[in-house]
Amino acid sequence: MSNSPGDLAIEVVDLKKHYNGRAAVNGLSLSIRKGEVFGLLGPNGAGKTTTVEILEGYRRADAGSVAVLGQDPSGNSAWLRSQVGVMLQDGGLYPGAKPLEMLKLFAAFYDNPRDPLELLDLVGLNESSTTMVRRLSGGQAQRLSLAVALVGRPQVLFLDEPTGGMDPRARAITWQLVRDLADSGVTVLLTTHQMDEAEHLCDRVGIIDHGKIVAEGTPTDVTNAGGDGTIRFVTAAPVDLAALSSALGLPPDAVWEERPGHYALPGPATPNLLADLTAWLRDEEITLAELRTVRATLEEVFLRLTEESRA
Repeated sequence: MSNSPGDLAIEVVDLKKHYNGRAAVNGLSLSIRKGEVFGLLGPNGAGKTTTVEILEGYRRADAGSVAVLGQDPSGNSAWLRSQVGVMLQDGGLYPGAKPLEMLKLFAAFYDNPRDPLELLDLVGLNESSTTMVRRLSGGQAQRLSLAVALVGRPQVLFLDEPTGGMDPRARAITWQLVRDLADSGVTVLLTTHQMDEAEHLCDRVGIIDHGKIVAEGTPTDVTNAGGDGTIRFVTAAPVDLAALSSALGLPPDAVWEERPGHYALPGPATPNLLADLTAWLRDEEITLAELRTVRATLEEVFLRLTEESRA
C-alpha cells in the first residue's frame, strides 16, 4: 500500500526504544491513514504500550522517526496536543470529581471544545453526571474517559482497551461511536486484547511482538494469510485420535477433541485430506454427523504468530 504524506495521520519508520539494554521496540514501522481505525495488537510486553506512548509524546524514541499529523510528538507542540485525544485504560480521572465537572474542567483547556452535556449524552452517562468518579462502575469510568478524550475535538484519537469493563450494550454503543468518528475523518489507533473488537472495528490491524510488526493488513487479510483454517467434525462414536492421525500421515496429536464427540483437525482442507478422513471413519464404521471447514480466526492467527515469534 502506498500513501502520500498528506494522506497519513501517523507514520513510524524503524522505531527503536531500549530499557536497561533490552529492546522494547526494535525496528517497528507502520503507516496509518487519516480517518482510519487501526488496531495495534500484541501480548503483554510486546512493545505496543511503548510505541503508543511515543506516539502520544510521553516518551522519546532512541532511534527511528515518528510523525503524528506531520509533526514529531515529542516536540512539545501546543498545536499537536490540541489535535490529539488520549483515552487511558486506567482512566486518569479524579476520584473525587463528578463526570460533568471533569468534562467542564478539560473543556476549559481548549479554544473550541465540545459541549460537556452533549458528550455525557453521547457516551450514555446523563444519569451519572453528578456521581463521584470513585463510585462509577468500571464500564462507566471507561465511557467517561472516552468523553474526556473527545472534548477537544481531536483529529487523532488513541484508545487503550476502549471497552474494558463495559456491558454488551455499552460496548456496542462505543463501537458505533468509534466508527462514526472515523467516518467523520478522525483517525483512531486502538489497542485491545479482544480480537472480536479488532475484527469489528478496525480497518487494519498490526500484530506486534518482540517490538516488531509480525503481521499487518485488514483483519480478513491477516486471517487469510496467517492460517489455513480448521476442519471440524462430529461423530456418533468415540474416535481413536492416534490411529486417525497415523492414517492421515499426521503427527500423533494433530487431531484433538474439543469436547466429547467433537473433533478438530488443522487445515488446509484439501480434497485428499477430506476424502482420507471420511474413508477412515467409514472403515471404522463410525457415523459422521457433521463435517465443516472453518477459516482461522484472528485470535487463532494472533496466538500462532506470537507463539512462533517466541520460539
